[in-house]
Amino acid sequence: MTRLVSGAMANRRGFLAGGLAGLSVAGALGPTRALANTGHAASDVSCIFIWTQGGTSHHDTFDPKPQASDGVRGPLSTISTAVPGVFFTELCGRMARELGRFSLLRSWNPRNAGHGVADHWCMSGRNVNPTLVYPCVGSVVSHEHGFKSALPPFIQLGAHVDRSSNGGMPGILGLAHGPFEIHADANADKFSVRDITPPLDMEMTRIDRRRAILARIDRLQRTADRQPTAFDALDEHYKTAFTMITAPETKRAFDIGTEPTTLRDDYGRTSFGQRLLLARRLVQSGVRFVTVSDPGWDHHTDCFNGLKGRMPAIDQAIPALLIDLEQQGLLDTTLVVWMTDFGRTPKINPAIGRDPWASAGFVVMAGAGIPGGLVLGETDAEGGVPKSHETFTENVVATIYHKLGIPTDLTVTAADGRPIRLIEGEPVRPWI
Repeated sequence: MTRLVSGAMANRRGFLAGGLAGLSVAGALGPTRALANTGHAASDVSCIFIWTQGGTSHHDTFDPKPQASDGVRGPLSTISTAVPGVFFTELCGRMARELGRFSLLRSWNPRNAGHGVADHWCMSGRNVNPTLVYPCVGSVVSHEHGFKSALPPFIQLGAHVDRSSNGGMPGILGLAHGPFEIHADANADKFSVRDITPPLDMEMTRIDRRRAILARIDRLQRTADRQPTAFDALDEHYKTAFTMITAPETKRAFDIGTEPTTLRDDYGRTSFGQRLLLARRLVQSGVRFVTVSDPGWDHHTDCFNGLKGRMPAIDQAIPALLIDLEQQGLLDTTLVVWMTDFGRTPKINPAIGRDPWASAGFVVMAGAGIPGGLVLGETDAEGGVPKSHETFTENVVATIYHKLGIPTDLTVTAADGRPIRLIEGEPVRPWI
């Protein structure tokens, strides 16, 4: 039986390493660099994947039905957009003006109205399977492309991904390719990242001293241990953590306070707005895939007031991100995707809400060659089902694969030796 570290020696070692800034960074990243770098040649395209958890209403944002009955139309007025003949609701004023910067799919058929299932399906392109867990796209990117800098290839900002059906998880690829999660509020006055940012009163020389002590303990334990390969693996585990904590690009990436005040204001001084700005900084620093999650979109009751509270932050921040990416010279190499669980019911329920709807919804995509101002598909008169260009989740995810340089016929080997094809479906042709 292999013994890694035992007894008091393990406790001392863990205590010293934990003082780096939180040992969980090592736990999350230890094997990742070694495993991730076994993948294929890297793509230069990164992805910012926006997830509004709960199911953002398509009727009350990008697919209004002003000619429908009151019980379908709702109280929101419609406004014109930058594309003649295309209308959004009043909640999407900035996105309406900036429609030339992104593409909108109005005929997405999610074929699902279950929370949790949605997180898995939309992020992996696969329905829930009781016999195996398909990996989300971020994990596939980590597995296939590996590290681009000292920062992990896959980061999730915000805790708002439902894990009940393993949404946003690495599945059969293993925990090494899971997301490094950052739950801290980027809009906080003293924003810092647990496990990455050393305490304010800790000098980097203290980290160096602890690294030296850790190395001495390793050498002492090696003299009595006959399993050097176990220590080699553990060393890689800590090397990755040390590299990430001490690398200059790590400090720069998370120092959001260095951004101009005017730019931060343009994104919006909200948790979502500042997460999007942080996502741009992470992509700029070498992170390949960033999930930005936002809660509170499950509007079974009081739908319209709920949307009035949530939508302004989105409407402000997403166009700001696209403009910023363009000005930074990153738009051609950054794919921006906005998905949500599913659509909402055409008919307003007695609680002045809309319930989950499995047959229609929207997807927004921009950057990486996606044509701006393109509106794909339409739904029927009540927004219930697609009338043209019906598109399924696997097609959307296959498009993401294609843009990130991952073969859509990619097959990996499961732990039991089975070959598993990760995605079925063709990309959305007008987007590629």
